[in-house]
Amino acid sequence: MEWQLRNDLPIYSQLIEQIKQAIVSGAFPPGERLASVRDLAMEAGVNPNTMQRALQELEREGLVFSQRTSGRFVTEDTRVIEAAKKNLAGERAGAFLSSMEKLGYSGEEILSLIGERLKEENHGGDT
Repeated sequence: MEWQLRNDLPIYSQLIEQIKQAIVSGAFPPGERLASVRDLAMEAGVNPNTMQRALQELEREGLVFSQRTSGRFVTEDTRVIEAAKKNLAGERAGAFLSSMEKLGYSGEEILSLIGERLKEENHGGDT
């Protein structure tokens, strides 16, 4: 997994978001065993305590669970994963809409821009 950390948010929040994205996108499939806290922290270039805090939050959310001697695993409950995916998408859509409104776009204009962009994407840019 490629970690991308910024200075504008707490690191543990970014870790939560990136691991959550990996789970909802299928990069970490249901039931998969996660690497150890120490290994994940080393890979991300963060303190193991910070990674531990992020994983504990993901456990509280039900996306991962611990087995005492075997480590942490991604939940096998696809309803939990789908709910997290929907929430993550909603957050990103809200941030996008907010930024577009700050640029002065109306809801109708935003929809038009999205429609045009989808046409470009679906037709490889040929219009």
